[in-house]
Amino acid sequence: MTGLHTPAAMPGFAAPFANPAGSPIRELFPYLSQPGMISLAGGYPSPSLFDAEGLAQAAAQAMAGDAQALQYGATEGLPVLRTALAALMGARGIQASAEQMMVTTGSQQAFDLLVRALIEPGDTVLVEVPAYPATLQALRLAQARIVPVPMDEHGLQTDALAYLLHRLPATQRPKLLYTVPNFSNPRGTLLSAQRREALVQLACTHGFWVVEDDPYGELRFDAPESNAAAMPPTLRALGDRLAADGMNPVVYLSSLSKTVAPALRIGWMLADSSLLRRCAIAKQTVDLCTSPLAQMVAARYLASDRYPATVQRARIEYQRRMLALVQGIATQLDGHVQCAAPAGGMFVWATFAQSIDPQALFDAAVSQQVLYVPGTAFYPDNAQLNTMRLSFAAPEVPQIEQAVRRLAAAVTLSMR
Repeated sequence: MTGLHTPAAMPGFAAPFANPAGSPIRELFPYLSQPGMISLAGGYPSPSLFDAEGLAQAAAQAMAGDAQALQYGATEGLPVLRTALAALMGARGIQASAEQMMVTTGSQQAFDLLVRALIEPGDTVLVEVPAYPATLQALRLAQARIVPVPMDEHGLQTDALAYLLHRLPATQRPKLLYTVPNFSNPRGTLLSAQRREALVQLACTHGFWVVEDDPYGELRFDAPESNAAAMPPTLRALGDRLAADGMNPVVYLSSLSKTVAPALRIGWMLADSSLLRRCAIAKQTVDLCTSPLAQMVAARYLASDRYPATVQRARIEYQRRMLALVQGIATQLDGHVQCAAPAGGMFVWATFAQSIDPQALFDAAVSQQVLYVPGTAFYPDNAQLNTMRLSFAAPEVPQIEQAVRRLAAAVTLSMR
């Protein structure tokens, strides 16, 4: 027969996607469908704390105008929201104008845009470890050279960073460093004021960008004493003060996902104008603009003055849930699992005894219907470690108490 031929093979995938690894946290989703499973895994805000009434009012106001919220918008974001976010920055001690802000589809997109604008294959990026897995995933896909910087109970170790920078050859000069200084994900640490200043000084001296990711900073718990210490200054504010040439090396990222609602997908970036412009061009090729409807809802909500009360409710409730988890671990796991109470945020970082096999513990926990994220997910080398991240934000206190009992049973089953 004529006209027949062997079909050609389809082209291969781009190198970063030839054999890509998915998000280690998202890979846990199939377990969530199991009946009766209690999840301490995902860093999800509690649905019971969403201000649905306030958001419904804001949505109605957004739709009550001339339908402009249904049109395309500026890539940098709606002026009304950028102005509101600049005011929110002022409440956090950061001087910012609307022109210095760019609205993004969640703060994760903001980081992705930075990677697109700055990182070429082989470039060195410094990352505090343990680190947020989506950060590691984005950097791997960009084929960056990821160099870990260790943390302790006070956050990123700036002494170790200084030593590392001194030893790196000129050809491996870092382009940026990623950190979550306020109640880090996954460790829950609060970077000390002294280390914050040291970090910004190092960035100014060695010439690299610092990405200050701050989704949890407003979720600080009240100390037992009434005179709780004030939050240390943001890295961005320190950059304004310490940068001798006026070029602030700190890029500030945040979002409304943890304080208002993740479904809004409203994040933002505050950065030097030259960097912001390039990120805006990168965003044009990704989604043109963040949903103007979602932006208008967020702007109306922030203008309603309901935001401070919403955040305060979350702080009180998350502290209550955190204490239930930490105290439950201390009393029911018989020293086999240890953790420290964080001063804010959504996470507890726990270490378990070397006599417990990490994979055996995870398998036993699933069999006992309790889910957590193994510590290996938060390191670039995927090392097997006797650590875990536990999130207390989404489950109610009775669920947390039940989860601790199930975790205790899993520990017993997994002892070597």
